[in-house]
Amino acid sequence: MCGIAGFCDFTQNLNNEYTKNKNIVIEMGKTLEHRGPNDSGHYISEHVAFAHTRLAVIDLLGGVQPMKRIEKGYEYAVVYNGELYNTDEIREDLRRKGYTFNTTSDTEVLLVAYIEYGTDCPKYFNGIFSFAIWDSFHRLCFLCRDRFGVKPLFFSVVDQKVVFGSEIKALFEHPSIHPVINQYGLCEIFGLGPARSPGCGVYEGVNEVMPGHAAIIDYSGMKLYSYWSLTAEEHRDNYEQTVEKTRELLLDSIRRQLVSDVPICTLLSGGLDSSVVSAVAANVLKEEGKKLDTYSFDYNENTKFFKASSFQPTEDRPFVDIMVDAIGSNHIYLECDHHSLYETLYEAVIAKDLPGMADVDSSMLYFCRQIKKNHTVCLSGECADEIFGGYPWFRDEEAYNTNAFPWSKNLDYRKSILSPHLRKVLPLDDYVQSEYQKTIRAVPKLDGESKLPARQREISYLNTSWFMTTLLDRKDRMTMASGLEVRVPYADHRLIQYLYNVPWEYKYHNNEVKALLKDAVKGILPDEVLNRKKSPYPKTYDPKYENLLKEELRKIMSDDSAPIHMLIDHEAIHKLMEGNSDYGRPWFGQLMATPQLYAYLIQTNFWLKHYNVTLKI
Repeated sequence: MCGIAGFCDFTQNLNNEYTKNKNIVIEMGKTLEHRGPNDSGHYISEHVAFAHTRLAVIDLLGGVQPMKRIEKGYEYAVVYNGELYNTDEIREDLRRKGYTFNTTSDTEVLLVAYIEYGTDCPKYFNGIFSFAIWDSFHRLCFLCRDRFGVKPLFFSVVDQKVVFGSEIKALFEHPSIHPVINQYGLCEIFGLGPARSPGCGVYEGVNEVMPGHAAIIDYSGMKLYSYWSLTAEEHRDNYEQTVEKTRELLLDSIRRQLVSDVPICTLLSGGLDSSVVSAVAANVLKEEGKKLDTYSFDYNENTKFFKASSFQPTEDRPFVDIMVDAIGSNHIYLECDHHSLYETLYEAVIAKDLPGMADVDSSMLYFCRQIKKNHTVCLSGECADEIFGGYPWFRDEEAYNTNAFPWSKNLDYRKSILSPHLRKVLPLDDYVQSEYQKTIRAVPKLDGESKLPARQREISYLNTSWFMTTLLDRKDRMTMASGLEVRVPYADHRLIQYLYNVPWEYKYHNNEVKALLKDAVKGILPDEVLNRKKSPYPKTYDPKYENLLKEELRKIMSDDSAPIHMLIDHEAIHKLMEGNSDYGRPWFGQLMATPQLYAYLIQTNFWLKHYNVTLKI
């Protein structure tokens, strides 16, 4: 994985002010050095300036970027962030067409694929990617992002220039772009956050190339379009056939994503999803005479303070132990103390350029730094719950009957902590409902579907296009802040497309949560792990952490210069902190309860101050 940045300007020849443009794009690239600590480079042509920072994973010596290629007298150049998992197949196809290759890198394959297939090239890719290509033959710049947005790609159009980058911070190094938040940005922060509307960068004028989308930039401007999307199709396979097809797609995805020229590890929580990935990876490595390294996360003294709930019924450690014995991995147990968890909240904001999932982010960042000491590439079980229906709201009757995001059904709690002025001027309810309805209108459905299957499709689509994207966004930023590449086999587009059309009664076969996945992986896992009740990413239950948050939030509220001062209702927050926190009633997802609200406000205050955000209310 890597970091990319740059800008396109068809109103002038960038070579005429080469030094100036070089300095700008180099500074943009420097903001992304954490994503690619191994190498960096830049490229300037007539109308584009590219910067790249490299995390070397495939062809450590030959995959240097920006990569250029001359074909029939025309120059093509690429900056690319990602991995192609079908590199060998594409390379062989291109060789049959007469192309030769100088490296074993997927970067060269991607560039040659563009030269051969043009803007249709992403349709041939199985992988995670965002990239920019300069095409001197057609005199255009091509931007592209993978089908589910595993890899980020932000952009802004200003002064007839298109400025882009893997992270928003790179855009702010361009002299024409500044951190400004208007009322719609505040609706994102307080109404939808830590999620973001598809394509929205929150800051005024900052956008994101949506998953499955590409852009052509030339003399006529910028044209964004969708090259891939989920489609609704009649599911004709019976249950046994569906189980077999699911197993085939999932195992193929995991095996493909084990390709690397550096050692691979997995995240192993002891849950179903990560255990499947780890078990398959361990078997593949065993065939090669190698042993898999695995990691699990927890918090100091969490066993002492753990409180079971419907969202988090069991601790992870006993199930991790079962899996380690079963697959014979080299396992490392990582723990985080409450002080480190708190301190990393601020660094998590810088990693994301926005307030995020509070300690869910900061813990991931902390743990990834520990993993990076030994590994560069890691596989994760992320995304399985979205596509197999693992979350509680897939079975929540209220979610089916409420026109709202299932993981954040009620805005009253969010609005209660806002200042009276902000509640008056922000169109919070209208904004959130508008974004919800926009997604519902886009849901692919079959003609004549009855009400219940149609709503089940809506719940599924909301999860893949919103909740999954939020978790992938978090995963990318927290891992890449440490120079750690994390791959997500469950996000394979072939698997997600197939499962989108599988009826709910198959996924919930015999009223068993994630029954389809369990049946598909039978024989791979010990029964205790296979039948374990879902338990999400761990969080701390240590009261010392919550007390630390309250102490910091009180300091912020007593500081008249604190930028969040004018946005919050001090009396409401003081009253909240005086009561008992309910860990079992999250306001976002499964993990963000009252302590995470305190942390989110602390992050928001730090974000406004650190980025010197201009508020336009």
